[in-house]
Amino acid sequence: MSRFYFFLWIKWAIRVSTCSIVIASILSLFITLYMYISQSTPNLNIDVINALWQIFYFWFPLTLSMALLLALFRSIKYIFNVPIQGYELKLNSCDGKQQIEVIGYGDLVKVWRRWFMLMIWLVGVQMVIAVVIGISEWFDIYFLFLFILLAGYLSFVLLAGRCKRVRIVKC
Repeated sequence: MSRFYFFLWIKWAIRVSTCSIVIASILSLFITLYMYISQSTPNLNIDVINALWQIFYFWFPLTLSMALLLALFRSIKYIFNVPIQGYELKLNSCDGKQQIEVIGYGDLVKVWRRWFMLMIWLVGVQMVIAVVIGISEWFDIYFLFLFILLAGYLSFVLLAGRCKRVRIVKC
């Protein structure tokens, strides 16, 4: 069972990381291009390229914060109905009697809220530990991203117990 949770977590972490980085990069690139075009597209020389890179680098952590929320919501859909190590997570209907095979985002809202609140508490505990250790001096979105990925593992272990609509079945 622990291998199921580990491989589910690895799959989820790769999906969240990839989705967040791609969305944040695209948004930062659009913002950078908008600023470049709004300045009447000066000739590209080393100074302009460095300035564009700095604009991209400035906006990337900000857009990563927004992209992370979107990726967290989208990623929860893809952990269900996927067999891993002989087990799979199933999402039940609201009455709890039948399993949903084709899961839409509307089916996930209540589950996502419970899971997200669990993630907030787990990340909060990690942040308290980080403050005690002294990591708070360098705290930024990248540490928060790492804390969210670490909290994801324990959240999957606790998800079936916290949410009545989620079941682990043997396949």
